Amino acid sequence: MQGLELSRRYFEAFGAPMLREQFPDWADRLAVGLVGSGSECFGWDDEVSRDHDFEPGFCIFLPEEDVLDRRTAFLLERAYAKLPETFEGVSRPRLSPVGGNRRGVLRLGDFLEARTGTRDGKLSLGQWLSLPEHYLLEVTGGALFRTGDGVFEGIRQALSVQPEDVRLKKLAGNLLLAAQAGQYNYPRCLRHGETGAAQLAVGEFSRRTIAVIFLLNRRYLPFYKWQFRAMRDLPLLGAEGETLELLLTTDNGPEMAQAKIDLIENLSGAIITALQDQNLTDAVCGDLEKHAYSVNDRISDPALRNAHILSAVN
Repeated sequence: MQGLELSRRYFEAFGAPMLREQFPDWADRLAVGLVGSGSECFGWDDEVSRDHDFEPGFCIFLPEEDVLDRRTAFLLERAYAKLPETFEGVSRPRLSPVGGNRRGVLRLGDFLEARTGTRDGKLSLGQWLSLPEHYLLEVTGGALFRTGDGVFEGIRQALSVQPEDVRLKKLAGNLLLAAQAGQYNYPRCLRHGETGAAQLAVGEFSRRTIAVIFLLNRRYLPFYKWQFRAMRDLPLLGAEGETLELLLTTDNGPEMAQAKIDLIENLSGAIITALQDQNLTDAVCGDLEKHAYSVNDRISDPALRNAHILSAVN
């Protein structure tokens, strides 16, 4: 059983009765679910995932103190800490009533601030451009078993899709860097005899290409260790994860060098086709750099369009 289902069953068996019996005034007003950090929030957990931070727990998201007071919050924390420590053969670590864990009783504002820098989830353009996407994924991923007053669900929906101009700016910057690393610098490094630098170029091309593929799918980019796993679920170009793994895990000797150059060009061509299918480029060539600038021209906000093309990438 994966962690998300384990969490749901644990809540229904113990959490829901606890709320109903001990906190009847709040049982239907609080958002409850499994949201935040951990592969189990996204269905990516396996047996290896159970070696740390894996438990039959859930999150109770509390409103600010002017709505739900500290005493009630403390009582909720104590009640959660007293729930059974073992369920379906999985043990829950002993929690401190003062919180500070991935699961348990959390102030929604604290949860959001740690990931978005705001307590209400409302982002400025600058925050949309600079915030690492895996934090947005932590807010919008997982599942709410109960939506409560609907506030958190509304925030999750509002953050689930980034503004189109932001997507285009990120696309343009990542396309440009992918072009420089893969189509330009990789073969040049090989001609210089710098095989180590060539592999760095492959790594940069792969990193930027993965970001492009997620942006084309309108999905948030996960933390790096889950990017290949998440790519397998993407409908558009997700299968290219195998190509990128081959590029990253093979050497740059004479037998592989030309094959890798060809793979980079083929993958670049597939990306260009996807850009054309989404009507994001007017360029007619196989050069990703030219398509990067064409994508940037699609940005509707003049200030953002005229900002440096790399202003949304890190």
